[in-house]
Amino acid sequence: MRPPTTLQHHFSSILTSSMPTIFLKMPSSISNSISSSTFLLPLFFFYLVSISPSLILSASVVEDLNNLHPPPDFNSTIIKNCLNISSLRYCNYSSPLDLIEIFKSTIVASHLCNESRNPNCVETFPKIDLHSRPKIALLYLSFTFFWKYCPLTILSINISNSSLNGGFPSHVLHCSQIQSLDLSHNKLSGDVPVQSLSQLTNISLLNLSYNHFSESKISDSHFFRRFNSSSFLHSGLVPDRRGFKIKVIVFLFGFPMFVILMVGCLGWICLHRPDFLPAVLRRKYKFTPAMLKAATGGFSANNLVGKSEGVDIYRGSVRDGSQVRIEIYRDEVSGEGRRRFTGECEILVQLRHKNIVKVVGWCDNRRLRAIVTEWTDGENVEMWVVGSAPPWKQRVKILMGVLEAMRYLHEQWPHVGYDLRTCSILVSNNRQPLISRFRIGDQISNTRKIYKFGILVMEMVTNKRPREEFERGEEEFIEWIRMHYPENAHMVVDERMRKTGNTVDQATQGIGLGLMCSDLSRERQPTFDVIPSMMSKLSDLCRVQIIS
Repeated sequence: MRPPTTLQHHFSSILTSSMPTIFLKMPSSISNSISSSTFLLPLFFFYLVSISPSLILSASVVEDLNNLHPPPDFNSTIIKNCLNISSLRYCNYSSPLDLIEIFKSTIVASHLCNESRNPNCVETFPKIDLHSRPKIALLYLSFTFFWKYCPLTILSINISNSSLNGGFPSHVLHCSQIQSLDLSHNKLSGDVPVQSLSQLTNISLLNLSYNHFSESKISDSHFFRRFNSSSFLHSGLVPDRRGFKIKVIVFLFGFPMFVILMVGCLGWICLHRPDFLPAVLRRKYKFTPAMLKAATGGFSANNLVGKSEGVDIYRGSVRDGSQVRIEIYRDEVSGEGRRRFTGECEILVQLRHKNIVKVVGWCDNRRLRAIVTEWTDGENVEMWVVGSAPPWKQRVKILMGVLEAMRYLHEQWPHVGYDLRTCSILVSNNRQPLISRFRIGDQISNTRKIYKFGILVMEMVTNKRPREEFERGEEEFIEWIRMHYPENAHMVVDERMRKTGNTVDQATQGIGLGLMCSDLSRERQPTFDVIPSMMSKLSDLCRVQIIS
């Protein structure tokens, strides 16, 4: 035999404790006519115990109600009872009786009567009390056969505070004779079966409070008018007038505040962090101080890559993840100066050439002006020449790239000036020069631009920094080279270059080009139309040398 289950234990304990009293009353109950439905339940139970006590008390039977079967003469007993008491619930069924369901409902009724703490379950079963008993309440609600044949003696049902979920337990309404029904403090939801409830003609106490039923116009039902509002507190059936007023007040005051807050936030984003807006709503190329601060980690010293008088250069990361170079000018300018700066930047963002760094935007705040360009991994020409000691052919390649960018600007953007100092020209990883600093509106003449290119050529040949190594700067630097050119040109050539005959000859020609370009007299300085052909000859000589 299997060990008794919890259900078996409950049934067995109740049956065992009740059997002595039942057994003593059994003879008179069977021999006399039954005049009241109150004794129907004990009668069935007496009968079953007297006929087959082992059937009820056996663990193998009570372990699972689905395995219970009535005794052979149970049908005749039911018929006799209906003849004596025609008001019994099952006697009025038009369909054939289900003897197994009636038999099991009798057993469940005996147990439930004791669980509901009725004082004398042998004589009567007046109430079902499962208040605050969630586990056992769910168990008995699952016995639909019991509610189908609900004893007529039950007048009160209390299943409050039992953690019931789901819809209204409609099968309890089979107990149509009840006078009290309490389903409060549960989690029931959905619609309330108004029509079925209306059939409870004897009910005088109904409590559906503190549930989650769907809102219903119960005031339209004559049945619900019999109860006051305390029967439906926080049930969801009636609108919560106080809660509705609170919601209206919150809406009337909260919604405008929410709108104001959202407009304020949107305004702040538009003014300070437009990069959070969709691309279609952003001003192209426009950066704000807040955006630059976020990109540089609060202008962190770790991101500061260069510094000079009035200019700080940072490496940053913008919101889309791309790396940028941010050149910040901290000097204060007038309103007119800001407008001129903005106009210059609007031109710079249009420059497109492989040897010109791409300008992605600018900032023209009163306290901070900045130009933002693409970040280029590498170093400037000055660092590259000093640190790498490149051969002559690579230096010529850099000069050719710079000259191509100069021709592009000369032909398409003649009013755009640029800085040709070795510290301002970047060298990318693929050894391409990039002009990175510009001047607009300074009215720099072509003569001056060619002069700067000549100084650059001679710096590349000599690896000298005229502004740092010569007291009178570029003027003394030019005099020093002229003093050795052409007979002793090898003395000014960068000594780290391999000084083969061809290299010295080509470097000497480069010095000659540099001296011609740095001659400010119009008679000797070559024009933009001539310089490219002169540089091409130097480049061709380098290629011939490599082939040979």
